[in-house]
Amino acid sequence: MQILAGLYKGRKIKSSSSLAIRPCSSRVKKSLFDTLTARMDFEGASILDLFAGFGSLGFEALSRGARSVCFVDQHVDALKALKATALQLGVQESVKIVNGDVSAFLRRAMGPFDLLFCDPPYSWPDYDRLIESIFAGTLLSGEGFLLVEHSAHLDFQHSPHYSFHRDYGMTRVTFFQH
Repeated sequence: MQILAGLYKGRKIKSSSSLAIRPCSSRVKKSLFDTLTARMDFEGASILDLFAGFGSLGFEALSRGARSVCFVDQHVDALKALKATALQLGVQESVKIVNGDVSAFLRRAMGPFDLLFCDPPYSWPDYDRLIESIFAGTLLSGEGFLLVEHSAHLDFQHSPHYSFHRDYGMTRVTFFQH
């Protein structure tokens, strides 16, 4: 797993052999960032990476000019890998790593963030509530994007915040905005 573009292009993202963490594939990540680059400027952006795992999406955004990334995860292997990658890249000042439950974090988090990556386990019990809790507060800036990675069999076109989605085999990424 490595960074695809920007200042840290080609640098490795630390990971572990844990099967409990499902990283975003390089193909999906490249497509997401191609789509995002056409719609937003990463320069100076503030990013929130929920269910961050090894932080592939957040570190990619930093490499492309984001000002800061807040990673939220509670898996011990993910937290170790996030810290190691931040140290390796020398971006500790631009990174905040939160060891915690995402639902609890959302109840107390302050924004706004320009971009939210949200990659819960595919077995997450209530995606609709998760999405609504993000939009209910001030987490997402007015022009910001929420990207939710999920199983392709789920469809969120009913959401008032739905913008569009992209399918990658059994994976779907849905884009939401205010």
